[in-house]
Amino acid sequence: QVQLVESGGGLVQAGGSLRLSCAASGRTFSRYTMAWFRQTPGKEREFVAAIYWINSTYHADSVKGRFTISRDNAENTLYLQMNSLKPEDTAVYYCAAKPTTADIRGGYDYWGQGTQVTVSS
Repeated sequence: QVQLVESGGGLVQAGGSLRLSCAASGRTFSRYTMAWFRQTPGKEREFVAAIYWINSTYHADSVKGRFTISRDNAENTLYLQMNSLKPEDTAVYYCAAKPTTADIRGGYDYWGQGTQVTVSS
């Protein structure tokens, strides 16, 4: 069993920054693929970014150059640094994890409860 707990969301103005954290517990963490997804009411969950256990990363086109995913394996924590935030970034952000596979965008087994990010104009 893996438990994931997100934190760091809040209300910011457009152009501002937030850093989201995801604390993992219950299983070994270092060899898992970790990811961030986001979802707004009435829309499907959207992939944001992922990071392999070897620290190679992939970011969705919508956030490239603005968001950066990283991890601290010693502390079992995943991060998402969000800069130059836009109103369209408003969503509930979810942390996800799975044993590493070649498919970095899907197949996640473990999910957090989410943290709300609201970007005002």
